Amino acid sequence: MSALPACSKCNSEFTYEDGANLVCPECGHEWSATAAAPAEDGPRVYRDAAGNVLQDGDTVTVIKDLKLKGGGGTVKMGTKVKNIRLVDSDHDIDCKIDGFGAMSLKTEFVKKV
Repeated sequence: MSALPACSKCNSEFTYEDGANLVCPECGHEWSATAAAPAEDGPRVYRDAAGNVLQDGDTVTVIKDLKLKGGGGTVKMGTKVKNIRLVDSDHDIDCKIDGFGAMSLKTEFVKKV
């Protein structure tokens, strides 16, 4: 039996594999199994849905309709987001979208232009 990493949110040792993801049954947190072992020798590398490396100031396109919490509408597929800022949090990208204002996006829902 292989030892799976503990949950990064609640440190539970009862994580299990679900396809390509790891899941914590105690807090419900899910994360990619490939992201479970981050490289310790260098800064974090942010990649879009196609695997392209992202940097601060890049322009990206949304690849999927994203419903906004709180009834704020929907960011449509194909929306271009300019001048992104990469942050180390749950949502990797901070940006401003015309018509919506400031928001955070996950790198898995964008593609570099």
